[in-house]
Amino acid sequence: MAYSYLNDDSSADTTQTWNEILARDIPWETYATARLITEKDLSLIRRYDKRSAELKASMLDESGPAYVEAFMTVLKNVTKPETVQYVLALLIQMLQENPTRARLFHQQSDQHLTAQPDPYTVLERLLQRQDDWWSQDKACKLLTIVIESRPRKGVSVANGASTSDGYSSDPAETHISLFLDWLVNQLNSRANLSKNPPTVINTSISCLAALLKERSTRQLFLRAGGLQALPEVLKRAKDSPTSSQLLYETCLCVWQMTYLRPAAEVMGSVGLVRLLVDVCRTAQKEKVFRMALASLRNLLGYEDLGLASDMVEAGLNKVVITRSLQSWGDEDVVEMLTYVDEKLKQGILIVSNFEKYKKEVMSGQLDWSPMHTSDLFWRENVDKFEERDFQVLRVLLKIIETSRDVKTLAVGCHDLGQFIVNHTQGRYIVNDLRGKELVMRLLSHSDVEVQKQALLCVQKLMLSKDKLDFLKG
Repeated sequence: MAYSYLNDDSSADTTQTWNEILARDIPWETYATARLITEKDLSLIRRYDKRSAELKASMLDESGPAYVEAFMTVLKNVTKPETVQYVLALLIQMLQENPTRARLFHQQSDQHLTAQPDPYTVLERLLQRQDDWWSQDKACKLLTIVIESRPRKGVSVANGASTSDGYSSDPAETHISLFLDWLVNQLNSRANLSKNPPTVINTSISCLAALLKERSTRQLFLRAGGLQALPEVLKRAKDSPTSSQLLYETCLCVWQMTYLRPAAEVMGSVGLVRLLVDVCRTAQKEKVFRMALASLRNLLGYEDLGLASDMVEAGLNKVVITRSLQSWGDEDVVEMLTYVDEKLKQGILIVSNFEKYKKEVMSGQLDWSPMHTSDLFWRENVDKFEERDFQVLRVLLKIIETSRDVKTLAVGCHDLGQFIVNHTQGRYIVNDLRGKELVMRLLSHSDVEVQKQALLCVQKLMLSKDKLDFLKG
């Protein structure tokens, strides 16, 4: 297993480079004298420290667990920042050279039979070093690796005692839950979000993207309120041209959570659906677009949640049309675009029902929501305008006559034009209700968009039936 976030050193303080930290001389004997480490620990560390990569690799192959335990003992008992940073750097370097060494954190040697250092507890304590973000950052990454590499994860109930979520108990669950609480707290911190660069957020999201591969961890993340923390991160990453990796990894977190139905139920209410649509609209990197679209695709699978209507209202149908015109090297993207397009057409039928349109017209305020611009909506619902002696049409004309809101006037003229085109007797009915007279008054309106929509409506009133049928297609 590769741990890509280990190689991202963007979070390191520029005055503390890896070379500077690894060049330090640590007074190991002092710690042995103070009984913070044992003589066995001292012997192991002195034999390992400052050696070549080849020699270190040989030692780790021979007695890896013992060396890891010795260094974890240092982290457990020594608080001096220079030493803590040095040991963390050694452990990170060990894993960078060979990621499979993560298993050493879970193997017991014959050195600490009665008091084996618990890597979870040791690293959790380092997360609290508020004045030493370098150590916090590395402890965060190491703890993620320790969790990922643990030998016994949540398994099916067939292999263990059942829990309410269908998984057997995980010995590390308490530690994972505490860690997730810490990560969510970092995401929620306004101080962290305002940092430039936002190193705390970058590391937290990278670690979450790795941890959320497990279904049981997703449930713990949801319980910790993690979904409520993601919208603000996604919004800031979306608006920053230098945050494409953060944007990708945040979308990756969301995508993984979409496989959990209770999480999908929350996403619409916390604003994640609309933000994902925005990412699809603006993403420059293909991997970012693909991950955001994959998240929306999964959400559309929960048809009873009605999330398609949210996506339609956010304009995803137009995004799909535009993106479908692009050339994609990944066939999965093409497949997803086709799937989403079909689902959104169903969503338009749901969101654009006539009762909703009628409610909007009766409110006296009109907006450019999808039902106004959907040809399908007008074809399916134009006959319903006849109900109660054209009540909705009469109210629409009253709006055009009396409203002072420019958007409402523009949308009203547009809708009147749609009625004229789609109803077999549309232009005659509108003329009988003085519609032509009312719309022509708006040709000299001060707002350009109102003028434009009024002109288009008047033109439709002047067209013959054949030409109107041609427009209707």
